[in-house]
Amino acid sequence: MTDGVFPRRTVAAHSFACGLRTLYLPSSSPVAYAGIAIDAGTRDELDSESGLAHFVEHMSFKGTTRRRAIHIINRMEAVGGDLNAYTGKEETVYYSAFLGEHYRRAIDLLLDIVFCSTYPQAEMDKEAEVVVDEIDSYLDAPSEQIFDDFEALLFDGHPLGRNILGRAERLRTYATADMVAFARRLYRTGRMVLFFSGDVQPALVHRAVASGLVRLGLETRASLAAAPLAAPIAPPTRQTPAPARAPFHHTVQRNTHQAHVVVGARAYAADTEQHLRLFLLNNILGGPGMNSRLNLALRERSGLVYAVESGITAYTDCGCWTTYFGCDASDVARCLRLVGRELRRLTDAPLAPSALAAAKRQLVGQMGVASENRENRILGAAKHFLHHGHTLPTDELCRRIEAMTAHALHQTALEVFAPDRLCTLVYR
Repeated sequence: MTDGVFPRRTVAAHSFACGLRTLYLPSSSPVAYAGIAIDAGTRDELDSESGLAHFVEHMSFKGTTRRRAIHIINRMEAVGGDLNAYTGKEETVYYSAFLGEHYRRAIDLLLDIVFCSTYPQAEMDKEAEVVVDEIDSYLDAPSEQIFDDFEALLFDGHPLGRNILGRAERLRTYATADMVAFARRLYRTGRMVLFFSGDVQPALVHRAVASGLVRLGLETRASLAAAPLAAPIAPPTRQTPAPARAPFHHTVQRNTHQAHVVVGARAYAADTEQHLRLFLLNNILGGPGMNSRLNLALRERSGLVYAVESGITAYTDCGCWTTYFGCDASDVARCLRLVGRELRRLTDAPLAPSALAAAKRQLVGQMGVASENRENRILGAAKHFLHHGHTLPTDELCRRIEAMTAHALHQTALEVFAPDRLCTLVYR
């Protein structure tokens, strides 16, 4: 069914003597993407470092030993490109989009901000207020904040439950030395992947990276020959969250015009077959299609919500599944009953053959359309390669989806959607 739909592109992966891995995805587009993914996120913060991973990301644009902040801002913008970054629970990613002819400029800048940032105190004091404003914007958006609060409850007492943005009062106390210590501990070549996608020969990209590493003193010219990727680097030692406690059902008075509701449960690690099965089940239940079961039940048939969605967050050792909807406060109970009914449809019996075939066909088609977004594709590939040492080509994912049985999917549904596993958080 999928042969020829997702042509396999040659992926090149190498490693330098310093431990830095490189990932190259070819493309015929004149637009290229380059970035550095670092195996360091919110869950790697010490107890005294709340919000520091994200704050360091912000401050990496505020000056290096070679460039002032304005020079960093202008470096890619001057040639029509852009420079961006994000922080997650398990990774921080810096990346740029640009015309391929400017690949040396992009690689040089990325290496500079990751390895040579100075985190000046005067800039920190100003940027702390920017991050505080970012925190406030989430407080003004209950449909977004509720996910952070739900995960904090689901992983109570574990760093995975920590808010990525941190707390305003703590952010204002950080000093340059705190950021330097964080970067020295976690921004290490063995925890990084430099990724590239574009119409530039891999040897030229390798040469540009090698030149930057020599300049930084991370490599000697004698060790720069491209070497096949070594065995995947062992992941950093992280404490896996304890088994989920008894389900919680909390209501928080927020005095919002609309009630906001999240229902969810603990789920699976990213690189597992159970996660992929849940990926298909979730798409049936509350994926982006307007024909998802929750959208049909809560919006199309009942007119109770404007939007309802479900999704999966997968980490290296665990994950969570959630569904969200917003509705009138008087309709919360009815909406929860409808959600429960749709979950029972998946737990009471395996999918019928026709329903399973239709679900697979829809998901494969959606993945085909999504693969046209090159930025998301390279970011996703880099993240998976960073944590698991390999990529997952779309055609391989599709073959694994095609091989799924109704019985296996039913077992996964029972493990995640059973009533005694579900937790609920309501903002009223």
